[in-house]
Amino acid sequence: MNDRILSLLGLAARGRNLVSGEFSTEKAVKEGKAALVIVSSEASDNTKKMFTNMCSFYDTPIWFYGGKEALGHAVGKEMRASVAVTDAGLAASIIKHLEES
Repeated sequence: MNDRILSLLGLAARGRNLVSGEFSTEKAVKEGKAALVIVSSEASDNTKKMFTNMCSFYDTPIWFYGGKEALGHAVGKEMRASVAVTDAGLAASIIKHLEES
């Protein structure tokens, strides 16, 4: 796993540019605040499908990356199935690293 991505997610969380958890992530996407959604590759098929459909409808980039525990640990929480980055600059940087991995 690429630690750089998780480090950037941690940075976003500390800068209050990230929301985590399914409810908060969904809310950020629907309000147009999410610049990037990352869903754990361990998330259920239902969760993946829901976020894929929602992100395509609201034209928000979505990536499947990391385990629930790794995502949660990176943002200083318990296990997390999904996170949304709300800062466009940070989101662009994370996407660049995701494309490289």
